[in-house]
Amino acid sequence: MEELVRTNDPVLISFLESLLDEAGIKHFVADGNMSVLEGSLGMLPRRVLVDSDQMAMARRLIVDAGLENELRPENNASSR
Repeated sequence: MEELVRTNDPVLISFLESLLDEAGIKHFVADGNMSVLEGSLGMLPRRVLVDSDQMAMARRLIVDAGLENELRPENNASSR
């Protein structure tokens, strides 16, 4: 899986999950339970991960929804 979006906006995450579900794109929200460690402050971002083979379709969907500024850079996997 590859990182599509990183945010601490729960509304955005919910919207993205809805878009991805509707399009049949497999995804996972990582770090969703980190609020236990941070004391529910919302400081630690959550990561929306998508299967590598569906990444191009997911990115296109996010751009079409007008949320292209939320996308992680395409080369983020190689910069780790």
